Amino acid sequence: MTTFAHKPVIEGDRTVLRPIVAADAESMFADLADEEGMRLTGSQGTFDRPTIEAWTASRGDTDDRLDLAVTDPVDGSWLGEVVINEVDPDNRSCNFRIALSAHARNRGVGTEATRLIVDYVFEEIDPAVNRISLGVYTFNPRAIAVYERVGFVREGVLRQTLRWDGAFVDEVVMAMLRSDWETGRR
Repeated sequence: MTTFAHKPVIEGDRTVLRPIVAADAESMFADLADEEGMRLTGSQGTFDRPTIEAWTASRGDTDDRLDLAVTDPVDGSWLGEVVINEVDPDNRSCNFRIALSAHARNRGVGTEATRLIVDYVFEEIDPAVNRISLGVYTFNPRAIAVYERVGFVREGVLRQTLRWDGAFVDEVVMAMLRSDWETGRR
């Protein structure tokens, strides 16, 4: 599989995906203070500003994953991030995740950003990716609906993978195969 040294700009109607840069640290750090966003993604860590500044500054130098900012096409403001990671070249597979800012939710941004990155992976990555997988917690039915609308298929449930607020939560495993994507494009 090709490396992710090239960081694309991918334009849609509701969003533009572009490389994450050091200047995104403030917006990313603000997202990490959003309790609902942290819950929806199952993020339990604590992050300090210097760590986030170093992280955003390093994204352009990575070639084993693709981290893109989800931005507003009108003013370029930060709406969240999409990530392609866990690349397995032998099996031509990768993982997808997305996290949106509170002000970007329920506006169709997540659906478009997901479609844009999925299309990019299946159209541009060489050799061809065959499978994109993701995990989503059962307390996030909006995300599950978005993924199904885009073409991801439920494959199973990992029981009690996350402990949140003292309760265990199941994770739905979903994936899209190249053949699913091609069928959906017709």
